[in-house]
Amino acid sequence: MSIASKGDAVKVHYTGKLNDGTVFDSSANREPLQFTLGDGNMIKGFDAAVQGMEIGQEKSVTIPSVEAYGEKRDDMMLDIPLTQVPPHIKPEIGMELSLQNQQGQPVPVRVVGVDEEKIILDANHPLAGQDLIFDITLVEIV
Repeated sequence: MSIASKGDAVKVHYTGKLNDGTVFDSSANREPLQFTLGDGNMIKGFDAAVQGMEIGQEKSVTIPSVEAYGEKRDDMMLDIPLTQVPPHIKPEIGMELSLQNQQGQPVPVRVVGVDEEKIILDANHPLAGQDLIFDITLVEIV
């Protein structure tokens, strides 16, 4: 039986859940997710969970936030004066916007606060600070 090792291209089916059981992502009804073990494109905990699995094996793992999307960081909270918000944007809590970083790449943010003078944007990943539970099935080693 083949065992998934670092450097292998693998295909997995997965369901990602929060501690309260809420499903935040799943490959159900889609093609399996394909990635290369150890290439840095997956969250550390997910990559580590797949290493050592056999084809057809199923497992459930809890990945602590530090091995997923990290802890929420205060430096990712941005106060933006309303005078800098384009006039066509009417910010509301929960609204998702996009900023550009210094390299011109888009950075998704969420509006988490609005008052008469500013809006508060959260640039943390939406799953930052959360432990994640994944049910994983190794489908294939490519």
